[in-house]
This record gives sequence, structure tokens and C-alpha cells, in this order.
Amino acid sequence: MLKSSNLYFVSSNSHKFEEVSQILASLKIEIKFINSELEEIQSNSLKDIAERKAKDAFKKFKKPLIIEDAGLFIDSLNGFPGPYSSYVFKTIGNKGILNLVKTKRDATFFSLITYCDKKITKTFEGKLKGKISFSSKGNGWGYDPIFIPSNSKNTMGQTNIKNNFSHRSKSLKKFSKWYLDMLESTGQ
Repeated sequence: MLKSSNLYFVSSNSHKFEEVSQILASLKIEIKFINSELEEIQSNSLKDIAERKAKDAFKKFKKPLIIEDAGLFIDSLNGFPGPYSSYVFKTIGNKGILNLVKTKRDATFFSLITYCDKKITKTFEGKLKGKISFSSKGNGWGYDPIFIPSNSKNTMGQTNIKNNFSHRSKSLKKFSKWYLDMLESTGQ
């Protein structure tokens, strides 16, 4: 049974909300969506970006919420696009990334879930190691069609079970354990 709560996910990305909602539902947490553009600071730190977005969102909406910030870090490009992944995707897309990556294709996807309410700001990290494919394969959104998780032959865009192992699911699992414990300890 889903734990009904007054928890919100704030993002302008409806695809991300669908994933977050499905993953949290499997972990027994119901979440609501606030579709909103959030100001994103420029920083080399995903954590700084995520925490600032969460605090700004809480100031704006005054509701307990989570935000997610993610980055694709490619080893041979010194971690590029990293915290600038969203901007890079919008400007050069998967084709541009494929053109930049030549031989060494190791990469890591990071996801940070940041919870914020009037007292607490807390961040949970998930990461998934893998490689950049040689071509775009499958569906999905963002970098899913070009990211092959370790121990797989398929891109994340070619699988329909990505929510079972993704970087996002790992950070959400950490968050959900903490959140459910917190609710229980406060009698909610």
C-alpha cells in the first residue's frame, strides 16, 4: 500500500517525473508533481546545484519536496558534460556526444535526489557506471540511447527495466528508506 504523503517532485521534465513516480510507487511512496522551471546555478558541483534548486523550490512552493539533478560524466572528456549535462543535451544532443567520444568510452551517470522542507535539506546520491555506445540505440529520453550500463550489451534506451537499476532508482531507494524512517519516527 502506498504511503500517502504531502511530498512533491518539482521539475519541468515530465519524463523525469514519470520515472520518479513509478520508482517511488514501487517503494510505497506516493508523490505529486509541480511542473515548474527552477533556476539552476552554474557550478562544477552537482550537490551545490541540487541543494540550491531544492531550497529555491521550497521558498517558492512552501511544501516538502524533492528535486533531482543528474549528470553524465565521461572519463575521456575529463568528466564532461558532468553538471552541465542538461545544457549540453539541449545544444549538441546525443549526436554531439558521440562525435566527441573517440576511443575510451567509460562513463558514469550520477543522480542526486535532494529533499527540502522548512527544517531539513538532505541529498542522496546514486551512480551507475557504464560506457558510451558507438551509436544511438533504442528509445528513452536524454542520454539513455547512448549509455550502456556495466554488465549489459544494451543501452538504457533499449531496456524496459531501467527503473530497476538506474542511477535515479539508486538515489531514490536511499531517499525512500530515509524518508519512510523519518515519517515513522515523527508518527506520520
